[in-house]
Amino acid sequence: MITQFSDLNLLPQLMQALEERGYTEPTPIQAQMIPIMLTGVDVIGQAQTGTGKTAAFALPILQNLIPGQKRPQALILSPTRELALQVAETIEAYGRHVDVRVLAIYGGSPYGRQISALKRGVDVVVGTPGRLLDLIKRKTLDLSNVRTLVLDEADEMLSMGFIEDIETLLDATPDGRQLALFSATMPQAIRRLAAKYLDAPQSIAIKHKQRTVAATEQRYYVVNQRDKLAALTRLFETEEISRALVFVRTRAGTGELANALASRGFAAEMLNGDLSQDARERVMSRFRNDQIKVLVATDVAARGLDIHDISHVFNYDLPDDPEIFVHRIGRTGRAGKDGIAITLLTPREQQALRRIERYTRQPQTKMPLPSKADIQAGRKRQLMARMGVWLRRGRYKNELEMVDELVAAGYNPLEVAAAALRIVRESEKQRPIEGVSEVREWHERRNRRAPRQARDNRDKGRSNKRVRADWHEDGMVRLSLDKGRSHGLRPGDVVGAIAYHANIPGKLIGAIRIQDRSAFVDVPEQFVDQVLAKNGNYRLRNKEVVIVARA
Repeated sequence: MITQFSDLNLLPQLMQALEERGYTEPTPIQAQMIPIMLTGVDVIGQAQTGTGKTAAFALPILQNLIPGQKRPQALILSPTRELALQVAETIEAYGRHVDVRVLAIYGGSPYGRQISALKRGVDVVVGTPGRLLDLIKRKTLDLSNVRTLVLDEADEMLSMGFIEDIETLLDATPDGRQLALFSATMPQAIRRLAAKYLDAPQSIAIKHKQRTVAATEQRYYVVNQRDKLAALTRLFETEEISRALVFVRTRAGTGELANALASRGFAAEMLNGDLSQDARERVMSRFRNDQIKVLVATDVAARGLDIHDISHVFNYDLPDDPEIFVHRIGRTGRAGKDGIAITLLTPREQQALRRIERYTRQPQTKMPLPSKADIQAGRKRQLMARMGVWLRRGRYKNELEMVDELVAAGYNPLEVAAAALRIVRESEKQRPIEGVSEVREWHERRNRRAPRQARDNRDKGRSNKRVRADWHEDGMVRLSLDKGRSHGLRPGDVVGAIAYHANIPGKLIGAIRIQDRSAFVDVPEQFVDQVLAKNGNYRLRNKEVVIVARA
């Protein structure tokens, strides 16, 4: 049984780096994973961020490096720039005494520095899939010497639509290389990827003892997709929130929602992989110091957060996997305190919630949204409470002098007080209570039959009459494409292009109708601008595809 790093027979240089960082005992994932990876076999590691999994693959990579090589010997794929930088910095720290050359490769930074480093020679590359593929196409990144390939946060990469990029990168590495897959959750897509590419992998799983926190109250509200923001602001007005985490699917969604909340008077900021480390730390500092009350985050950006006293977790977008749901709501109800987890659910997602309930073995309570009258009554209670505090304190000498002047001028004291309250309440007009539309019942079989049958018909080359050009689901917007069947366009082309370039999970894309020279696709209302903004990137066999909103 391994209880000390000294039991692992690591290089003295690696042991020195560990000792300098104050590490003597490996974490469970390190104790189990390092000996296996040192043998060179394929592995699967299931563990959360914060369990030490980076060292679990970094130390074996550093131990097995061959000196004097120019081309990369190890490749680590990360879903975001931030994680790529963190992993690269960690590997450099562990390898400081073995002269390892580590390069972080990610989009949004100049190509020149990355290309120059590759030409000089690199031992370990840590990067995001898109930029790695760009450098391969430019013939500046050669993966033919890679001996170990690590998929870090594999579930996040797949949820972000990187599956095709990952497979292309896997195919660019030599046969016989070691493949290590690390993932916090193990959805079916991860299992399929492992079955396809890993050779007799050994699996290590470090799981939490309980699936959900008993002290967490869990409830949900059924709303139409277009009314989620209005629903969220209503809940913000009626819940007693100390700090709140709001989870959304995409990086773009974090900025859109945080800006929308801030414009409505709620102190909110975003946390996603596009933020630099300095910017992330500033946001976290403001959150810890109560300068902001709400943090809007993606799952991958929120991993590893250590924030106490989070009273509420909001699932603005429902996660695809029940394990991710558990990880989210585990952010509240810590240290013996009660917490509240709230999910905003569209009518079509209710079956997905049932799957989560079966997994957690805890029921969710369906609740009605606060009405306008509820919010107005709440605002009145808050104002009366504030007035009571000031009246008990008696610290209003200057204001009392103003009242005396008004009374001396002939005004009734009660009317003076009423006018003062009216002035205070003027600020409420800056926060209008947004309306929400009636939710219609979602009939699973009736509504899903048409899109599925439409796809079957298209795949078989038959005409599709079930998905009409003038019909789309609630919360979806129909867009049109200027290419169709005669150009070789297929449903998979539409889903793949939009999911990749607009950074939208493919499963959110709705019905697709392909005609001879054009096509239609339904996308969620909140992603329309995101999709249209990427025009110029959509291509089919080297020909541009233009997507426009239907008039």
